[in-house]
Amino acid sequence: MEVVASDDPMIDAELLGQHLGGDVTVTVAETGSEDAVREAASDAEALVANVSTPVTAEVLDACEDLRIVARAGVGIDTVDVGAAAERDVVVTNVPEYCTDEVATHTVALLLAALRSLGRYDRDVKAGGWDWRAGGEIHRLSGLTLGFVSYGPIARRVRELVDGFGVDLVAYDPYVDAEEMAADGVEKVDFEALLDRTELLSVNAPLTEETRDMVDRSAFERLADHAVVVNTGRGGVVDEAALADALAAGEISAAGLDVFAEEPPAGSPLFDRDDAILTPHAAWYSEEARADLHETVAANVRAALAGERPPDRIDPDLDWV
Repeated sequence: MEVVASDDPMIDAELLGQHLGGDVTVTVAETGSEDAVREAASDAEALVANVSTPVTAEVLDACEDLRIVARAGVGIDTVDVGAAAERDVVVTNVPEYCTDEVATHTVALLLAALRSLGRYDRDVKAGGWDWRAGGEIHRLSGLTLGFVSYGPIARRVRELVDGFGVDLVAYDPYVDAEEMAADGVEKVDFEALLDRTELLSVNAPLTEETRDMVDRSAFERLADHAVVVNTGRGGVVDEAALADALAAGEISAAGLDVFAEEPPAGSPLFDRDDAILTPHAAWYSEEARADLHETVAANVRAALAGERPPDRIDPDLDWV
């Protein structure tokens, strides 16, 4: 059986092969374009895709033997899940391998942005020594932390900030108010979230419903001292509007680990010392990477054996 894996450095073909077993051949290939995927996976039964692998209806038509697209990660916004289902191709992801890592990274970005660590760091390294170099900073205790999506990562963030003395609100139409209340989180609508939140944590997947959800009008509603962090998906936040909001003083700082285009090219955020940018690295720890390969292999093994993979994506949900 032939498995094609993306050449993304996070995917270790040897480790994946060990988990899959000796009867499976793992071939590493470039998968950053539709043409590349069609060529690489034309005879494959399984495709292990990274975050930039486009799996469109046209790609699926060209890969007639394909039985599973196994995302080596959480997000599946580059996979046409509906088209896959129509062609009896299973789509899976790895939903929980890095929950703790992304939550920790989220808190790190929130604190770094709130405390102006990036600006202080650059000022000191340039020979400065001025507490005012960080701009206006507000006390953490008493601020309101708001979540866009209240899934596993947001829930872990909530646990990590316990003791910080922040108020907690969340917007998520798919989670009951009672369930949030049990965690000490108040369920609010999106407009109320923006009006009340001073620390905004964007943890939403990219769907038609969430694309550009945090846009120019959203930044206008947030407090001038608000901090915005996105560790969900880049397309949920309008990055041009974010840069404009920072420049206009409509919010005070931002931290991004995900971008609409990855890597981002010529982003207006590059020149801003009030924006902390990381390279889609929130998922990373050595432990998470090991869990990723084990789970991807389990999904592929199940699909190739004609069984239901444990992390099969429901094609009836509103995926992009």
